[in-house]
Amino acid sequence: MPAPPGETAMTESARRPAPAGAPGDDGWLAEVAREASADAGGVPVELLGDYLRLLTEAAVTGRRPRRGELDAVGALGRRAAEQGVSAGRAVRLYLAAARRLWRHLPHLDRSTDSETVRAAADAVLHVVDTAVATLAEGYAAARRELVRREETLRRELVDDLLRGDSDLGGLVERAEPFGLDLARVHQVALAAPGHRLPDTEAAISALERVIFDRLGDRDVLVATKEGLLVVIAPADPAPPDRGEGGPVTALGRMMHGELDRLVRGRPWQVAVGRPHPGVYGIARSYEEAREALTTARRLHAGTPVIDAHDLLIYRVLLRDQAAMVDLVQAVLTPLSQARGGAEPLLDTLHEYFACGEVATEAARRLHVSVRTVTYRLDRIRALSGYDPADPRDRFTLHAAVLGARALDWPRRPLPA
Repeated sequence: MPAPPGETAMTESARRPAPAGAPGDDGWLAEVAREASADAGGVPVELLGDYLRLLTEAAVTGRRPRRGELDAVGALGRRAAEQGVSAGRAVRLYLAAARRLWRHLPHLDRSTDSETVRAAADAVLHVVDTAVATLAEGYAAARRELVRREETLRRELVDDLLRGDSDLGGLVERAEPFGLDLARVHQVALAAPGHRLPDTEAAISALERVIFDRLGDRDVLVATKEGLLVVIAPADPAPPDRGEGGPVTALGRMMHGELDRLVRGRPWQVAVGRPHPGVYGIARSYEEAREALTTARRLHAGTPVIDAHDLLIYRVLLRDQAAMVDLVQAVLTPLSQARGGAEPLLDTLHEYFACGEVATEAARRLHVSVRTVTYRLDRIRALSGYDPADPRDRFTLHAAVLGARALDWPRRPLPA
């Protein structure tokens, strides 16, 4: 069978003894590798493997790489990903190596046969195309494995941090690769979607983008747990002044503002635990945020951002649920005898106490007349025996109202 055009000339050239500096000279190839590494910003020359020899053989003989040789290139792509070399720099290394090697091929410099040069170029470009594609595939496969492995490690670390019962030394060691300094003060924020998310990746990406932009990618973890988005972020101890600009509410507002832009999952509700120091402070802040979410749901509170500090009173009241049930039964169940039931009277008491016991303000909040408010307060005094205007009775009534809201009474029966 006749040889393809140009192959005879290439083969004859290959039979000649290679002069000094020819492609078969290891020193020459090593110099090309060093120059290509410099062009790519110092990428290790080891990532070239046998790539330069594949190019040389393709230029001289037209031989195409075998499957095993390409598999080796794919393995080099995986190694580049594991070493933290960017995909762009790895590809640049291979392209720079091909460009520099082509410039220094002596048998092509001496050749006057255009067909020989064309055939060599075609063979070299085929190797470059195939090798770079294989390198990229290996790199991408390794990156996917690294991401999956990192996500697994992140999820396990978050679970152990929130549980708070793991080995302290082990946690410190595992947190270090994620940039988490467990000696700092941290707070935990939980975001609950109004509807179950089919895929949480978009929400996690959105949160990471805004939080890393504001707080940096050190000392911050974003993950999921039991259908909730979890953010562990650094914080200073809460200041005595609990204004709108405090670190707790700032984190919550930041998270809610970003999540509310997502089409899926709305309406979001974010609860933020108080800042606490150390490893066990993270678990404590998480428990506060989780209890705040649960309490807000029981109170039917539609507040988008919940500060656990604001619900501390409910934690105290519900710590002894049996005593709270007794208080509600003794003080408030007589209100069920009123026309319309106990709920309108409880709502009136709640707003009356919330506005500092000013009947006109309570009426405005309830969208009723002042006369209606005063009438209801009189009915409460008559049915329960407790006077909302009497300082001695006010505390008992207020505690009973808060307990009723926490127990979701009268919407639900009181626990036995």
